[in-house]
Amino acid sequence: MKLLFVASEAYPLVKTGGLGDVACSLPIALHGAGVDVRLLLPGYRELLRKLPETRILGWLELWGMGRTHTVRILESHHPAYPFPLWIVDCPELFDRPGNPYLQPNGYDWPDNAERFTVFARAAVELARDALDLGWMADVVHAHDWQTGLVPAFLDTLSKRPQRIFTIHNMAYGGHFSQADFTSMHLPGYWWSGEGVEFYGGFSMLKAGIVYSDAVTTVSPTYAYEICTPAFGYGMDGLLKSRSYKLHGILNGIDMAVWNPATDPNLAAYYFDGQVEPGKSVNKAALLKRLGVENPGLHQPFPLLGTVGRLVEQKGIDLILNAIPDLLASTDARFALVGAGHGYFEQRLLDLAAKHPDRVFVYIGYDEQLAHLLEAGADMFLMPSRFEPCGLNQMYSLRYGTPPIVLFTGGLADTVVDASQTHLQDGTANGFVFREPTSRALKGAILRALDCFTQPKIWQQLQSTGMKQDFGWEYSAAQYIKLYQQQP
Repeated sequence: MKLLFVASEAYPLVKTGGLGDVACSLPIALHGAGVDVRLLLPGYRELLRKLPETRILGWLELWGMGRTHTVRILESHHPAYPFPLWIVDCPELFDRPGNPYLQPNGYDWPDNAERFTVFARAAVELARDALDLGWMADVVHAHDWQTGLVPAFLDTLSKRPQRIFTIHNMAYGGHFSQADFTSMHLPGYWWSGEGVEFYGGFSMLKAGIVYSDAVTTVSPTYAYEICTPAFGYGMDGLLKSRSYKLHGILNGIDMAVWNPATDPNLAAYYFDGQVEPGKSVNKAALLKRLGVENPGLHQPFPLLGTVGRLVEQKGIDLILNAIPDLLASTDARFALVGAGHGYFEQRLLDLAAKHPDRVFVYIGYDEQLAHLLEAGADMFLMPSRFEPCGLNQMYSLRYGTPPIVLFTGGLADTVVDASQTHLQDGTANGFVFREPTSRALKGAILRALDCFTQPKIWQQLQSTGMKQDFGWEYSAAQYIKLYQQQP
């Protein structure tokens, strides 16, 4: 089976979020299951710098916005991948600094519609072997709005591969104007309520939903949630009408990269059955990395950690509003790592300045520090208002750091609350609350702190989480079943 895996980012070449992790791990798992994979990516400046060497497969003439682009298709091999990478090299569209989607000022690149339309056109040409490489795709698997036009362009072919489209986050719809639609010479029949038109403009995400043979989301619960007004971003009716082809497949994690028994980012290794002293050594190393002069003084006290984007979606405001009361009523410490909205960054810094012996903050993102926090914290805070899948809660479970989460999306599918019933039947692995409020979060934290004082219960929670298999093999098998369906 020949699979063209089309994504706008993939770790370690370029990553802005969970999509980058999935676009690395999932095709590797599929390759391991016998699928013949090609991963197609845009030729961003930083990505090209990370490739050891490339060769030119050929050139394509592709229509953009009122102009034609001469695009080079490159092939490369990277140590992270056991299969070839194909790169759409168009310097005019992709050779620019910084974020793949945003300008340095934080706003979208004004030509994003053209950039990802050209990328989609290139994907279709490669899928049908327009360069006569002797490789024609049986399946094309596209991801998020940046590739939403791929299934739509494939729909114009008389003989087309199976088209799979995965939604990683409905919040980003790839919305553009009717003028953009017209200037890029997109097929006129697409412009309808049953096509790509969306409230007077057009949506690349909607195109992916409408024209694919199967739509997947990154967790079963999120597949249900996006069919409701609260999570559907105006497309819940569309998704309900396409429920016959909607599937929720839980993301996995790279069990080799995220393994406390072998992780080179840690100060000490540990594993289920022998968590200590390794976890305590990592706790001390984490505190030291965050600027604490005497980590040993904090060792007996519970350390609650979080790492991620400082935005409302991730519930950082809930954490910030809960911390003052918890500082006053408990002996908990807090380690918070992330970057995002300037308002939240400043509130974190102010909180750390006011409580330098209890609140430890790092503004920014550091991969090594993220691993160390997962290992060094006693509990992981993840009160996301919505979370299509979430990876950090799975990392936390793997590292014996029970997560505290809101019941939503993939968090609901992976974290089992430490209720009396779940503790008794041995399924509990974390703490779940049901309302996106600071009061509900505090209640879950207080329950966690109470369990932390009971070593037998705490060790059971850690062990249950560390035993779980979140590898990609099961999810890859589910995708292969979809790939094998006839278009």
